[in-house]
Amino acid sequence: MKLLKQILFLCLISLMMMSFSQCASTFKLEDSAPLEIGQVYYKNWVAGVKGGGSGINVFIPLLSNSKNIELDSIYFRGKAVKLEKNKRLYIGRYALSANQNRDIIMSSDPIAEYGNLVPEIPKKIPFELKEDECVVRYNEGHKIKYYKISNIIKQESLKYPSTPQNSQ
Repeated sequence: MKLLKQILFLCLISLMMMSFSQCASTFKLEDSAPLEIGQVYYKNWVAGVKGGGSGINVFIPLLSNSKNIELDSIYFRGKAVKLEKNKRLYIGRYALSANQNRDIIMSSDPIAEYGNLVPEIPKKIPFELKEDECVVRYNEGHKIKYYKISNIIKQESLKYPSTPQNSQ
């Protein structure tokens, strides 16, 4: 009986150690790029109307395609977003809190405050990144992998006009 308890205890310990080792390898960064990636850059943008919003768009141009690799998400400046694909260009769109309509109703009547939005609590990303770095999450076959991109270039900001310009 004592031997059976020891064997069971060792099995449980090894099972726990194996489960923790999976967590450590989940966010392992790959050494080489999964595809030929061009110069990655980002642009800030601001809407031309009050409350129209602002944000950052990160652009990842591909120089080659692969059928079994699909870029999924990007981690940049403490946030993660899904990537949009446009032919050979992936775009990560980050909304910022500047230039947003944030009307908050404060009242002693709880029903009057019904339309207020709950403040968004930022989630901590699992990577320590500099201002000019991002991590791309991609799928290779059925495996999820991560690749770090450095030296991201900032291009001139986009300022959208509030009204169409008259061309004369």
